[in-house]
Amino acid sequence: MARNGYSRAAEVYQRARPSYPLPALAELSDALGLAAGRTVVDLGAGTGLFTRLLALTGAQVVAVEPVAEMRGRLADLLPSVTVTDGTAERTGLPENSADAVVAAQAWHWFDGDAALGEVEHVLTPGGGLGLVWNTYDDAVPWVRDYQEIYRRRAPEGLPSHQDGVWRARLAARPGWGDVQERHFPNPQRMPREGVVERMLSSSHIACLDAAAQDRVRREVEDVLEAHPETRGHSHVEIPYTTDVYWTVRTGN
Repeated sequence: MARNGYSRAAEVYQRARPSYPLPALAELSDALGLAAGRTVVDLGAGTGLFTRLLALTGAQVVAVEPVAEMRGRLADLLPSVTVTDGTAERTGLPENSADAVVAAQAWHWFDGDAALGEVEHVLTPGGGLGLVWNTYDDAVPWVRDYQEIYRRRAPEGLPSHQDGVWRARLAARPGWGDVQERHFPNPQRMPREGVVERMLSSSHIACLDAAAQDRVRREVEDVLEAHPETRGHSHVEIPYTTDVYWTVRTGN
């Protein structure tokens, strides 16, 4: 479902998804030692929203992405980045070929244990893993109602980074240090249509037929009209927080 949804919505995804604040990049760059002469692998790189920031560090970036449509957009936008067809569980990259591995808005889609095994395979000794997510502030009433549209249509078992499963698996796996974290405000102001497109870029929404997507569109508009901070506004600010986590490989 995720593959089909993201292949359909690659263009909308690129247009509607938020970027990440530079302080979050700086924090992760310092923690993982990203700089010229180092290699960082971006797992589930999508259309390159975080990949382009990784490239600013001067490190050699290898972007791994299984969806052809997203991979194509990434390659067009970032010709200096190595883009490869692969998954987090099977990157196809050589052993000890990366100083750091990063996944932005993606790790919850992976088979956690298999992905960690692959990360351990590609990392050099002492290498680090960074995980990044943009998270909605559900304390804002209109955002809570907006998210309910997403949740009502979510299939059973749809993964989410907020369930804490990824962290428990990482904590239970030997050879990794403690998980460190920082959180950064990342509000995104966008045209009203962008708020609609953000919903339509979700994989299980993108898999719906045209009539069902039209219903989603109307429901989003209804939510925006129901709240004074969004009613009648041509632009809307989506309150995101960028959550940054990292850990370092300490043993075999």
